[in-house]
Amino acid sequence: MKIQLTPTEARILGALIEKEITTPDQYPLSLNALTAACNQKSNRDPVLSLSEAAVQETVDGLVKRYLVARASGFSSRVVKYRHRFCNAEFGDVKLAPEAVAILCELLLRGPQTPGELRTRADRLCPLTDVQRVETVLEELISREEPFVTRLPREPGKREARYAHLFFGDLPATAAAPAYEMPAPRAVPNEPAVDPLAARVEDLARELAALKRRLAELVPGFDPDADDA
Repeated sequence: MKIQLTPTEARILGALIEKEITTPDQYPLSLNALTAACNQKSNRDPVLSLSEAAVQETVDGLVKRYLVARASGFSSRVVKYRHRFCNAEFGDVKLAPEAVAILCELLLRGPQTPGELRTRADRLCPLTDVQRVETVLEELISREEPFVTRLPREPGKREARYAHLFFGDLPATAAAPAYEMPAPRAVPNEPAVDPLAARVEDLARELAALKRRLAELVPGFDPDADDA
């Protein structure tokens, strides 16, 4: 089944996946800890300010969809939460650690280049080089139900960015062509304007106005006399 997420759902799942890897002793997360992870200022783009009520409502929806599970510790009555997004017991989605790390960063930060993913996802799983990141991205693209797509290269950029597809299919595909500047749109019955000629005309008008002002201030000054 194809996974469709809202931005808040993506942030919650990304935070749960991240904390499972980086702070396993504190995982699963309580509602308070999960809210703090969602609103964290580092390793997030954009930085959010979600309330506990908003996180609770979204988590409850994810629980109903079997993407999150409730878990309580033996010595605590506080309800805690763990993700079931991937590699979970009885789950269908099984991913290698490298793929999990890259998807987690895409969920937390949005579209990124392979170079950015190499730097940022390395804290979650060692990534040898950018070529390895590109290989994992292509594997995620070539799935029967793709998780990732390649975006068109932005003007002036050397690397294309990659985005997850959990918000729905994007207009760009994995085989998106390089960015091309659109041809200027013709406007009927509107004469072409030369920017340089228009600027020269503006300067001429400004000069004439200055000459008239000087004629008022300087006796004997002729505004119509040719410049030497």
